[in-house]
Amino acid sequence: MSDDQFLQGTWAKLSEVAVKGAQYNSHERQPHPKCLQGTRVDLLKYIHGFLDNTEKNRLIWLHGTAGVGKSAVAFTVADKMKDLKVREETNIEKWLVGTFFFSCKHTKHCTAGYFFATLVYQLATNFPSIHNDVNWAIRDNPALLDPGTPLCDQMEALFLKPLHKLQLRLRGCPPLSFIVDVLDECTSEPELTDLIISLVQALCEPGLPMTHILLTSRSEPHISKVFQN
Repeated sequence: MSDDQFLQGTWAKLSEVAVKGAQYNSHERQPHPKCLQGTRVDLLKYIHGFLDNTEKNRLIWLHGTAGVGKSAVAFTVADKMKDLKVREETNIEKWLVGTFFFSCKHTKHCTAGYFFATLVYQLATNFPSIHNDVNWAIRDNPALLDPGTPLCDQMEALFLKPLHKLQLRLRGCPPLSFIVDVLDECTSEPELTDLIISLVQALCEPGLPMTHILLTSRSEPHISKVFQN
């Protein structure tokens, strides 16, 4: 089997593991919650101001009680950003580069085990120049696609390294943004704690392109505790 054939097979495996139904505009999530025209104007402006920042990587946690419209805000922000442009040598035009909307209604949507595989699938789809880098990482360590693999290992290979590959290409371009909704519907508290810590640590890494992450969740005590610490 040639390298090209092997890499195509690796990409096919990643495509199978990536939870496409967790993307913000998936048909599995219909009807999509969305802020009505003219509502939440100040909040949306505030969030976009953070996501526009070009000086420092930021993680934004939008939290509140059930039913206050967090998912509607997350969807509206994502939907507005989808048409904004980031130029790369392949002329792919994207700014919103990855979303994961948790849901306790679906087996693969309520665990963090598929989180980084899903994000890197979207990232490499948006920026094909890292396509083979991702394939080689998975070829070298197929266990990266196993949901039981430690999140720190998945984060390193499927999040940090691909972002490092983009760093030089994306200088001077708008920040890359990821949106993660309904964290509280991740059914494993230890997994969720590890995920939040992993994302915070990732944004502290030197040598990344400007990267922002918007997280939303209920104000659950175990989640609040992680952010406070």
